[in-house]
Amino acid sequence: MSAGGARPPILVLVMGGAFALLIVSLLIGSLTTPEFPPYTPTVPDPAVVGDSLVGPVTYTLDASSTDRWRRFDFRRSAVVDSGSWDIAVRRFHVITAPGGGIVDLGPVAFDSVRELPAAGYLPNTDASDTTNPGVGKWYAYSMLSHLLTSKHHVYGLRTARGRHAKLELLAYYCKDVGTACLSFRYVYQGDGTRRVAPAAP
Repeated sequence: MSAGGARPPILVLVMGGAFALLIVSLLIGSLTTPEFPPYTPTVPDPAVVGDSLVGPVTYTLDASSTDRWRRFDFRRSAVVDSGSWDIAVRRFHVITAPGGGIVDLGPVAFDSVRELPAAGYLPNTDASDTTNPGVGKWYAYSMLSHLLTSKHHVYGLRTARGRHAKLELLAYYCKDVGTACLSFRYVYQGDGTRRVAPAAP
């Protein structure tokens, strides 16, 4: 051993440097003011669409309540407080109405999905505070910015009434609400078929 003492192992130095970088990134993220997407909450205007093909529609709702589910009815193209509904959102949790289901179609182009599958739709689990397993963890979390960003998967949804919709979760933030302001786009097929795009000419 030299008179100056043993030098710290390289691994200890590397781990110390990595820890310091992590602390710096967390501090930067906590002090940075994020730029929220330019979405604004949609004013609910329920109107029954019947057996029409509707969309694509982009809809933004305030899901910031920790104890209240915001229910959305595709058949009425709006957030609703009473009557039937198809999906409900609370924070980053997404569920279907009882009898409905969701299937993950992957990170595909929204417009490329023209017909939804006949099977594979997953119901909610029995847990009371969960996300439908068909949607799962639809977002990615950044340790640097501390923000959730969409993985931009497209989901097929079968409603309790046997209707279908395709859905993409776009963003978890908006300027007016901030956090838990969920924006999504969808196409709803009200005639009972699985076609979620206009028929080819």
